[in-house]
Amino acid sequence: MDQEPRHSMPAFARQPVTVRPISPAETYALRHAVLWPDKPLSYVQLPDDLNGQHFGAFTNSPEELVSIISLFIDDSGAARFRKFATASEWQGKGIGSALLKYTIEAAVKLGATRIWCDARQSALGFYRRFGMSGEGAVFFKSEVPYLRMSRPLS
Repeated sequence: MDQEPRHSMPAFARQPVTVRPISPAETYALRHAVLWPDKPLSYVQLPDDLNGQHFGAFTNSPEELVSIISLFIDDSGAARFRKFATASEWQGKGIGSALLKYTIEAAVKLGATRIWCDARQSALGFYRRFGMSGEGAVFFKSEVPYLRMSRPLS
């Protein structure tokens, strides 16, 4: 039986983490707790979750899932990541950065030519550090302002 690929990323993250593929269901608790805690759990479940790839960042001692992201690649080669969330007590420690770096590398390996997301306005600086730039006008999901961010992949 093949073992899931695991990637330790202590150099990029300020906290040692392991990133590996996870199931859609494993993303739901963090998606809900971090992104939309006032909505029902079903609000964070996507109709196309089964078509995506989902990655989790785990602390190593003890192992705990602390950050999640979901990646979807369309027929045009555009990769979209969605529902990117890091537990509040683990934010600012480089774990989300390590997970996004891993996700961008996964998109490149899968042949994507561009990556994009709908970013919360409060996180635009984070995405700019990854070479992403804004497209279009700010829009709202519920009361939260968002901006589409993207960058080419090479």
